[in-house]
Amino acid sequence: MQQSIMHWIDYVIVAISVILAVGVGIYFSHRQKDTKTYFAGGGKIPAWAIGMSIFATLISSVTFLAYPGAAYAGNWILLVQGLMVPIVLLFMVSFIVPLFRKMIRISAYEYFERRFGFFARIYSSFAFSLGHFSKMGTVFFLVGLALSELMGIDIYFIIIVLGIAIIILTLLGGMEGVIWMDVIQGFMLIAGGLTCLFILLFTPEGGPCEVLSMAWEQKKIDVGPYDWDFTQLTFIVMVFNGIFYAIQKYGTDQTIVQRYLAAKDDKSAKKAAYMGVLMSVPVWTLFMLIGTGLYIFYQTTGNPLPDGIKADAVFPYFIGMELPIGITGLVVAALAAAAISSLDSDMNCLAAIVVEDYYVRFRPQSTDKQRLNLGRWIVFLTGVASIGIAILYVEWGGEGVLGAVFSLYAIFSAGIVGIFLLGLFSRRANKQGLYVGIAAAILFTAYAMLTSTKFDLGDGKKILLDLGEWNFTHHKYMLGVYSHLIVLVVGYFASFLFKTPLADKNLTFYGYWEKRKENK
Repeated sequence: MQQSIMHWIDYVIVAISVILAVGVGIYFSHRQKDTKTYFAGGGKIPAWAIGMSIFATLISSVTFLAYPGAAYAGNWILLVQGLMVPIVLLFMVSFIVPLFRKMIRISAYEYFERRFGFFARIYSSFAFSLGHFSKMGTVFFLVGLALSELMGIDIYFIIIVLGIAIIILTLLGGMEGVIWMDVIQGFMLIAGGLTCLFILLFTPEGGPCEVLSMAWEQKKIDVGPYDWDFTQLTFIVMVFNGIFYAIQKYGTDQTIVQRYLAAKDDKSAKKAAYMGVLMSVPVWTLFMLIGTGLYIFYQTTGNPLPDGIKADAVFPYFIGMELPIGITGLVVAALAAAAISSLDSDMNCLAAIVVEDYYVRFRPQSTDKQRLNLGRWIVFLTGVASIGIAILYVEWGGEGVLGAVFSLYAIFSAGIVGIFLLGLFSRRANKQGLYVGIAAAILFTAYAMLTSTKFDLGDGKKILLDLGEWNFTHHKYMLGVYSHLIVLVVGYFASFLFKTPLADKNLTFYGYWEKRKENK
């Protein structure tokens, strides 16, 4: 992609958006007097603001770049994952939200301990922490790369400045600052996306009708292939992946569960969850439509693309070369906002995990002030470490040893959704059976990763464990699905080998169902 030096007005717009994040952190800093406020906003934030924050967190800068790139190169099959979310949400949120608000203080993984013991809590919280920590460095790298090319500024400078702004926002403003900044950034994201779509639909001759007609004829607006094939990226693969993604996000992800606790009551928390996902699906669709619009735009207008440009780089190229002054700044600011709204949540939630799942356990006599101070230190350290990982990505081109490290995360965090579903829907399931299920999932995931993933450790890319026809050949999106199912099935049947009392029904779906029948 050719570098595009923006007009000074665009630079000002982007700078204001980053400064705004710092200002919001400073504004809310005086309210952060205890851990309940710092990690859950004091339980008094309006439902609409929490819903907007959930939406902004789900729509990260990776989505901003990846969805248009995927739609440009192919079709809308990635959207199927998002379409599964409201289906799962309508079924589960009604009892998941009150369960968490009743059973936990801050950490979602407190529920895992109540249901299956200490190991289940540590295993799930460590998996969340490692996964989101690795994601933070990746987001920093990807958004730094895109902004560097768009703005003509050194990528190291972009990563460091953006990182400092996010650290200040999260460190000072706590969850209140994070949520209210997410509200602002959510509107920026929508405005930026709609602006780009308007230009893409109305610039080509014939307008929106012609653009959409051409896209439909060329099967760009499609979610196939529809074959019953788990080795390729098919509709059925995305359906299964989307179902488990939805459960993992809304039932086991600290960034979402922590927002349930920020609401005033159960009704407000449910409303926020519905609002967040019902906003996300149209915006995911919006960015898919942008990718399709880009394909038709460059096919019909005759505007040239650089030779060899990758699909993921087409949207940033369009932003830098085709948008008018001011609009470019707005969209670039929206891209930065998408990164901020994802990363600030991760920092605050990782701090909450460290404090609640580790520090409080080993120092139960610690004061709330000590816990608050530690939480702030964790925000600072995770922010600095994420900047460091992003810089390593720049140095190594995003590949090499880091790819192997993050693959290990997939192995040792297998089956989190399986743990959650087992605890929620089976009173018979016990911790001994769960441990057998987790061990089976880890072994399977290790086998699948080592026999299907090519690692580049300096001597060329190769599969570490090549078993020939016994290699794992299904699509990588199915790996997580299988690991969750293994924990669920193996954990359930293994529980019959150990004689233990039935679990407290209030920790399961059945407690909720009994109360619902009593209230009728």
